[in-house]
Amino acid sequence: MLLLLTLGVPAGAGQGNLRLDSLFQALHSTTDAAYAESVEEHIWDFWLDHPDPAMVRDMRAGVLSLNGDDYESALRAFDAVVARDPSYAEGWNKRAATHYMLGDYRSAMLDLRHALSLEPRHFGALVELGLVYLALGDEKPALRAFDAALKINPHLGRVRAQADALRHRAAGTDL
Repeated sequence: MLLLLTLGVPAGAGQGNLRLDSLFQALHSTTDAAYAESVEEHIWDFWLDHPDPAMVRDMRAGVLSLNGDDYESALRAFDAVVARDPSYAEGWNKRAATHYMLGDYRSAMLDLRHALSLEPRHFGALVELGLVYLALGDEKPALRAFDAALKINPHLGRVRAQADALRHRAAGTDL
């Protein structure tokens, strides 16, 4: 496994893990909600993983700050993460979430697009992108982002409900 990490897999190796393909296939094909939740947790574990202990430390500090509504501290931590390893998609995704919470939707969108360029299957980033579009009042691209997330992970119940509400509103049949 160590050989794999040093040959051909980016330093932000979470998204480069070869086992992710089978997890995404399982996530898409299962109808068992409990199993889907377990698979989704494993995907997030891979995305958060990084071979550099300093990166793991900064990510943990950033997540704790983000969860504690200390967005300025979170932003500093995630700035350090993306500066240290620009190939680490989850660093960009977490920094985007912080920008979103600060109301900086342009920066959030830029970071989300970067995260998605590194990990196109990042359903979390797609959901966040939809939320950014909603915050900007742009429902059509929000719906496209939500639908893209659901295509990858059909078990996102709240996202499905949001997408359905947008579809109904667009059709003139508010729920």
